[in-house]
Amino acid sequence: MKKLIVIAGPTASGKTSLAVALAKQLKAPVISADSRQFYKELSIGTAKPSAEEMDGIPHYFIGSHSIHDALTAGQYEKQALAKTEELFKLHDYIILVGGSGMFINALIYGTDQLPHEPKVREFWNTEFKQRGIEFLQEKLKSADPEFFAEVDKANPVRLIRALEIIEITGQPYSTLRKQNKKVPRYNTHYFVIDHPREELYNRINQRVDNMIEEGLIAEVRKHQEFQNLQALNTVGYKEIFEYLNYNIAYERAIELIKQNTRRYAKRQLTWFRKEENAIWLTPVNQESMIQSILSTL
Repeated sequence: MKKLIVIAGPTASGKTSLAVALAKQLKAPVISADSRQFYKELSIGTAKPSAEEMDGIPHYFIGSHSIHDALTAGQYEKQALAKTEELFKLHDYIILVGGSGMFINALIYGTDQLPHEPKVREFWNTEFKQRGIEFLQEKLKSADPEFFAEVDKANPVRLIRALEIIEITGQPYSTLRKQNKKVPRYNTHYFVIDHPREELYNRINQRVDNMIEEGLIAEVRKHQEFQNLQALNTVGYKEIFEYLNYNIAYERAIELIKQNTRRYAKRQLTWFRKEENAIWLTPVNQESMIQSILSTL
């Protein structure tokens, strides 16, 4: 039976290296479910794996799209589903790796088949343009505190989508998602890398320092004219834009990247904890994690 193996975890947890090592053993391709690594223009700030890190293993949805054509979860579902069907004709295993729970679920379960009303969405888009993202955050926090606790609060698209659904249905988005219980499309084995919090935060801080050394400032500056694009409204880029726009000091920008990345990691872990069938891997060493995975297949 064909099997989909999910390697999930928060940012800086070591997903890429584990996925590549596992892919070598299983002779499997890798599909990325990292919503930041889709974009070919962004590399340093998204920790996009290099050719050396991918080590000859075929990777899909890495640098596959442009920041000028942002990929939604629904679009990803269709494209990744087609790629998965194609790859399963040649392989018994596919490894799905990433930290974006919404995109992982889009492939495994499908996106939410919840209502859409253009006029309502346009209303919230207008509110966002006129009042800012803090207004959306407060509205969602009041209407659906449960979903607000796990949503990417810096992503206006997700905030607006939740507010749209709440207004159309009169019910919290979190409640509707629970009612819409789904069955995996594939024989799926779901793993989450689970570092102790202090260790994870140290890894995050070190990664940010490495990004700065590798030229993150120059990468962000190159795209400064496009800073209002949704794909660039993300941790590691928005803070540097603030620095380049003379709104905050350089040191403060670096401090905020680390702080916001740690907060993002907490939200990722909150999402993964809701995956009932997930097996949590203690990263003692890579070999032990691989053996834990292989023993379940």
